[in-house]
Amino acid sequence: MNWPLIKTVVLLTASNVFMTFAWYAHLRDMKTKPWFIAALASWGIAFFEYLLQVPANRIGNSTLSLPQLKIIQEVITLTVFVPFLLFYMKQPLKWDYLWAALCVCGAVYFVFRK
Repeated sequence: MNWPLIKTVVLLTASNVFMTFAWYAHLRDMKTKPWFIAALASWGIAFFEYLLQVPANRIGNSTLSLPQLKIIQEVITLTVFVPFLLFYMKQPLKWDYLWAALCVCGAVYFVFRK
C-alpha cells in the first residue's frame, strides 16, 4: 500500500473542502457584505487550507512528480466542487460538467502512463 499517496489524497481532499468554501461560499452567504469583509473571511478559511495543503504537497512530492501531483489536485478539486455546487450552492448539474470531468480523466491518463 502506498501510504504517502493515501496521506496526500486525504490531506488534499480536506484542504480542498476549505479552499472551496474560502473561494466560493461568500457568493451565497455574504452577498450583502462589502467585498473586503468577504476577503477577510476567505483568508481566515484559507489559513486552514494551507495547513493541510502544504504538508500534502510535501508528502506527495516524495512519490509523485510535480505534474502528477497537480493533476491529482485537479481531480480532487472537481470531486469536492461538484457536491459543493449541488448541495451548498443549490446549482443544477449539467452534462457539460461530465464532459469536462472526462477531459480531466484523460489528463490523469496521460500524466500517469509510463
